[in-house]
Amino acid sequence: MSDSTESFEERLQRAKLDAMKELAYGASHEINNPLANISARAQTLLRDERDPERRRALEAINQQALRAHEMISDLMLFARPPRLDARPVDLTAVIEQVVAEVSAECSRRGIETLIDADGALPEIAGDPVQLAVAVKAVIVNSIEAIGQGGRVEVAIKRLEDVLRIEVRDTGPGISPEVRTHMFDPFYSGREAGRGLGFGLPKAWRIVTAHGGQIWAESAGDEGALIVIELPSGAGRS
Repeated sequence: MSDSTESFEERLQRAKLDAMKELAYGASHEINNPLANISARAQTLLRDERDPERRRALEAINQQALRAHEMISDLMLFARPPRLDARPVDLTAVIEQVVAEVSAECSRRGIETLIDADGALPEIAGDPVQLAVAVKAVIVNSIEAIGQGGRVEVAIKRLEDVLRIEVRDTGPGISPEVRTHMFDPFYSGREAGRGLGFGLPKAWRIVTAHGGQIWAESAGDEGALIVIELPSGAGRS
């Protein structure tokens, strides 16, 4: 790839992020307040409502308002992520925590989760909260792509000066075009439940803020692999 092409892609990425920031700030100020009012009103009505059908309707209104608020929060995080609170991080512990958090949903869907960690892995310098958010976004993407019945395998290994996290699943494969745009929040052509919402773009934002890389691979018609690589000095800047 030539320097001129790299320069163009960098300018394009910067323009996208600038557009995302403008959208995020506008949505935060103009939409969050009405959403908060809708949620508060629905919760107030729920306290006195006894009719089951009306309760279900009010609960749905409240949940959708909260979901929209969460999407705006994700948009804000992607547009302007918080400063890294860097400290020594045990990535194996982060992965175990995330898998524990999604275990109930996996059980409900009949999805098996496996962790394969190399022994005596070094700690890295990073933000454990944000890294957990990134790893969870990738694992949730696999869970949603599988749907019902399947397996998610999470491996962590050391490769020279990086730690590599591999999240492999038995869901549908990923076409080359979708792999190219998996982490682009502006891309609307995602397939089979992969990459819907801001989960994967948010993971990309956090990983790159740590000086790492994230990409997707496909294992043919069935299964996908998402790889995160973090340098041993991640998050030191």
